[in-house]
Amino acid sequence: MQKWNGTKVIVLGIGRSGQAAAEWLLGQKAEVTMFDESKSAEAKILAQKWEKRGVRVFLGKDRMGALNFDQAILSPGIDPNRPVVRQLVDAGVPILGELELGSQACLCPIVAVTGTNGKSTTTELITSVFTTAGKKAVGCGNLGRPLCEVAPLTGSLDWVVVEASSFQLETVVTFRPKVAVYLNLTPDHLDRYPNVEKYAEAKARIFLNQKAEDFAVVQKGLEVKTGKATVASFTADADGADYIIRDGWLCRGEERLMRQEETSLRGPHNAENMLAAWAVAEFEKISREVVKEAFRNYRALPHRCELVRVLGGVNWVNDSKATNLDAMERAVAGTEGSVILIAGGKDKGFDFSESRKHLAGKVRGALLMGEM
Repeated sequence: MQKWNGTKVIVLGIGRSGQAAAEWLLGQKAEVTMFDESKSAEAKILAQKWEKRGVRVFLGKDRMGALNFDQAILSPGIDPNRPVVRQLVDAGVPILGELELGSQACLCPIVAVTGTNGKSTTTELITSVFTTAGKKAVGCGNLGRPLCEVAPLTGSLDWVVVEASSFQLETVVTFRPKVAVYLNLTPDHLDRYPNVEKYAEAKARIFLNQKAEDFAVVQKGLEVKTGKATVASFTADADGADYIIRDGWLCRGEERLMRQEETSLRGPHNAENMLAAWAVAEFEKISREVVKEAFRNYRALPHRCELVRVLGGVNWVNDSKATNLDAMERAVAGTEGSVILIAGGKDKGFDFSESRKHLAGKVRGALLMGEM
């Protein structure tokens, strides 16, 4: 692992990932500077907090002044094409992402989960299966706690389960998960990527450094190079995968494992999340009874097809984590009866015309809001 004592490091981004990276680096006796373009009151409060600990903080600019740094750490929310990042690249300053930094500090095996949709649920499912089996495991990453925040604990853990976004995977170098899960790919973040192909390339970096003794779990039909790892496939749409859903049953090939209705998770998208988690469990040789127990006890995270209230015979469902078209379509498809859809928000470059056929006959009214 790289020695950080005395290294001059610039951390780009003062959000949770940037703060976690700065905290870890201070623990390694690095000389830390932080940078953020924000001028908000919250950013100023955070800057004061870090300055009291001897960290230089620069706020409210899009470029740095002096560039006397040995290393830069990039928070996932910062586009690599931002002027300050290009400035550092042009000056020859090496750049690592927070995920890469955290993985280098990690002292236990990693399960990494990526995909357009279902990452958080699958990360939580795998973590729940591990802990139900008596293993010490923590879920982290894009889910909430940055990997750098968890890294100091990993000496006493059996596994960390990391939700990895495309933004985080853009900057990996040595990141090597023992188990890599790729759930699905549909158009998203087209406000950051020029096309779906570039978005897919970032996702596929999850397999970049896997070796023959590692394990890859991939949705059937995804055209992605998994490298040398052993591969298991899953799908809710058709036969031909190692793990499938058939007649309401989660199956491994022809063998029935568990009825989906025994769990609180509904819809084909959640069936795939469970199939992927089951594949990971079997790689780790966890008994099927333990997996069933974990799945039965699991409750979905907030904002994911969350039943908020039943009023006057109407179910009010919060699925505000559905921030792309595929997630919206799957949520609508997995809902019983007709739907009144409330949707809108930031314009991420989607073409809505293909959604019509998925919503026709199901959505009887729509309330649209926001930038879109």
